[in-house]
Amino acid sequence: MNYYNEIKQELVNNEIYKKVKDYSKNRSDLTTYYNVGKLLNEAGKNYGKGIIKEYSIKLSKEIDKKYSYRTLFRMRQFYNLFSNEKVSALPTQLTWSHYCELLVLNDINKINYYIKIVEEQNLSYRNLRNKIKNKEYERLDDKTKDKLITKEKPKVNDFIKNPILIRNSYNYEKISESILKKLILEDLDNFLTELGDGFTYIKSEYKIKIGSDYNYIDLLLFNYIYNCFVVVELKVTVLKKEHIGQIQVYMNYIDKNIKSIYQDKTIGIIICKKGNSFVLEYSSDNRIYETVYKLGSEV
Repeated sequence: MNYYNEIKQELVNNEIYKKVKDYSKNRSDLTTYYNVGKLLNEAGKNYGKGIIKEYSIKLSKEIDKKYSYRTLFRMRQFYNLFSNEKVSALPTQLTWSHYCELLVLNDINKINYYIKIVEEQNLSYRNLRNKIKNKEYERLDDKTKDKLITKEKPKVNDFIKNPILIRNSYNYEKISESILKKLILEDLDNFLTELGDGFTYIKSEYKIKIGSDYNYIDLLLFNYIYNCFVVVELKVTVLKKEHIGQIQVYMNYIDKNIKSIYQDKTIGIIICKKGNSFVLEYSSDNRIYETVYKLGSEV
């Protein structure tokens, strides 16, 4: 079999197809590169690893310079990745640029996670690159990662990142709760994404009256997937037992006065400077979750 001629014909046909059928060129790209990857894999078995370099030199001269050694190597990786049963079926919603970002990862579970969120959130490859750079997958709880593998139904807290990344737009050196809240509200879309799926914003400094006193919830959210209100409290210190008591009062208030009978019980999220697993361990309320924040100039 003349592998080179087969590969060249696949690539030439794809170049012609893209000029005529622009609306479906992404599907054509992915199919072509998968087929080329398969041929490169077979050619390598027969002629050795050096065959990719040999073919890249010829293809760059005869078709286009973009068919470099690196590009052909990625095509072979692409084929090997999706011929593996552990990886999701090839989604054509992702572009070749998306896959080039994913092919540098060496963890199949991580790749499947990022494929899933690109599909769900309609992310550009640049957005995907940022999520990989910010180690979004690594910031998930180990139990959540296991659920992704076993495809167990997730809970509302499963995709809360730890730490949560918050952009420090003004490079504040001293952070108060009001400043932390300001930074969150200025980059609200990113903050809601860091919490996970389905979170929507209702109000900051949400006023409630308990007895004769007014109290203010730092952030009140709603999760439309899990059909529940979410009370968020911000703390620029280590998590303390009194923080648990405070957020419990706020959650119970929302359940009694705001929540309808068709909605699930309110959950609470405490975002603090430093966690304290012992405080949560001895809390009887399993609706309360804790994570820490991390400030950065880029998110």
